[in-house]
Amino acid sequence: MSIADDADDQTLRVAAIQMVSGPKLEANLERAGKLIAEAAAAGAQLVALPEYFCLFGDREEDKVLAREVPGQGPAQAFLSDAARRHGVWLVGGSVPLASPRPGRVYNACLVFGPDGRQRARYDKIHLFGFKRGDERFDESTTIAPGTTPVVVDFDAGTPVARWRAGLSLCYDLRFPELFRALLPADLILVPSSFTYRTGQSHWEPLLRARAIENQCYVLAPAQGGRHPNGRRTWGHSVLIDPWGEVLHELAEGEGVMLGKLSRRRITELRAGLPALSHRVL
Repeated sequence: MSIADDADDQTLRVAAIQMVSGPKLEANLERAGKLIAEAAAAGAQLVALPEYFCLFGDREEDKVLAREVPGQGPAQAFLSDAARRHGVWLVGGSVPLASPRPGRVYNACLVFGPDGRQRARYDKIHLFGFKRGDERFDESTTIAPGTTPVVVDFDAGTPVARWRAGLSLCYDLRFPELFRALLPADLILVPSSFTYRTGQSHWEPLLRARAIENQCYVLAPAQGGRHPNGRRTWGHSVLIDPWGEVLHELAEGEGVMLGKLSRRRITELRAGLPALSHRVL
């Protein structure tokens, strides 16, 4: 499958990579590398990995033990090399980076350009907490929250082919005020590892809402399947257009989902329904 045909300065070819990551860093990086290569070979200019692509540990504390210093470490070196080798913009899902708080890391989404240089870093602001039956999650025990919304410009080859993307991670999806702070944006990126229970009920409605209310594309690469630690993630990596229509989706299991963004589509929808210019709050 290829998305390279009929491309122009008004389109951006994207790929969301879905994984079922495990506790072994090297194995996860190897699988991610093969999927990035597949996406690039199909013509993707922007490739996005899911949250925790490099490590889905047996225990929450595993991410603290695997933390990297900013600018150093195997996960960051892998992302830089893969972006440069394939000549793509690479959104690195999330990587555990050292924080000054003992026993906690930043859950950081890193963006690398086609030259292999890091172009942006977003530290997850909203930390997941959930209790229902035998399911219990509290990210605040091992993650230090970020504080700053981040946008990044993707240059797809020419000055008129510049796309602005807002960065977020998983649980951030439930907080629409964050996404307002990212405007103006052509694209919202949501690397995720939604639980099966919450994803089944809330994943698609929330993603469609963020696309509709901000009149931009939403690309959400996800973890999707049964992990070695027994946890099951929802998957359903998806590309949604500014009208809220699901363009492409990958239900469960490892794979690459390809799609294309159209600047014309954004312009026409915002002109026909100028909701963003009608904002008063």
